[in-house]
Amino acid sequence: METPYGSDRLALMQTLVRIVEAGSLSAAAQQLGTTQPTISRRLQQLERLLGVRLVQRSTHAIKLTQDGERCVEHAKGLIERWQAVEADVRGLQDEPRGLLRVLVPSVFGQQQLIPPLVEFLNRHPAVSVEWLLHDRLPDFIAEDIDCAVRIGAVEDPGLVAIRLAELPRIVVAAPGLWGEGPPPQEPVELARLPWLALSSFYRSEVVLRHALRGDTQSFAIQPRLSTDHLHALCNAALAGLGAGIASSWAVSEALASGRLVQLAPQWTAPALPISLVHRPTRLQPARLRAFIQLMREYLPQIAGVQAPSRPGPGATRREEGQKGNRQNSI
Repeated sequence: METPYGSDRLALMQTLVRIVEAGSLSAAAQQLGTTQPTISRRLQQLERLLGVRLVQRSTHAIKLTQDGERCVEHAKGLIERWQAVEADVRGLQDEPRGLLRVLVPSVFGQQQLIPPLVEFLNRHPAVSVEWLLHDRLPDFIAEDIDCAVRIGAVEDPGLVAIRLAELPRIVVAAPGLWGEGPPPQEPVELARLPWLALSSFYRSEVVLRHALRGDTQSFAIQPRLSTDHLHALCNAALAGLGAGIASSWAVSEALASGRLVQLAPQWTAPALPISLVHRPTRLQPARLRAFIQLMREYLPQIAGVQAPSRPGPGATRREEGQKGNRQNSI
């Protein structure tokens, strides 16, 4: 009879993860090419080894206990680290393979980031990607996310944020929103207009910087519409509801066709940094390293995106492998 101390603990952890991913003992057994009693025995063995109940079983389903949930999180990390060690020892560290789970902004991720994604998959045929579209930072461990592309500020000092590029932002409105005459050229004129707010980045105040002089001006707004989605703001601006601040890439076609007009073109909103964010780890899978490298190369070349500037006073940059980060990113 097998004993916990003579067993391959990593294999037991892998079995637990497979049970959770497959949804049942029988499905896990089928995927692992073994029998359900063997899977059940391995699970019991792991529970005896740890001294806790990991799974609650019923006739139709399994459910992790709280101890089981914690164990699965640790197990995934152990398996990932072991795979990195194995690849390094075998000389495969430069050959990306496996599944990469990436969370990206909902609009930017389905438009501007698709070309670098295609390039990444073409370069690395042994890699597959799960491309998740959400305007938030994930719980990297609980959601099993490898990395996230973010626009804006990353406040969590426990994450690594790699500055990739910046998004210029401009003031736009539908033609004639300001009334008769030429479009407004100065912030004082803009303050008189009806406004739209993108609540993720500005709500009740607009701050603009002069492109040549570098000085800033700000004014309060009472938005007719506040939204947390860029497409909604752009569509409201196109409908003539108010002026708004948008990333230049998002309104380039509307500007070219004359459906929107850039207001006060010498004044722009501070650019939003774009960062790639991941958990700190000493052993990164080759697929993650390759994705980071490609995004570093590709992002500054995307239309409507610019190379990153230096962080402002008091800002620090945390690159992979360093600690104590507090950096702007999305």
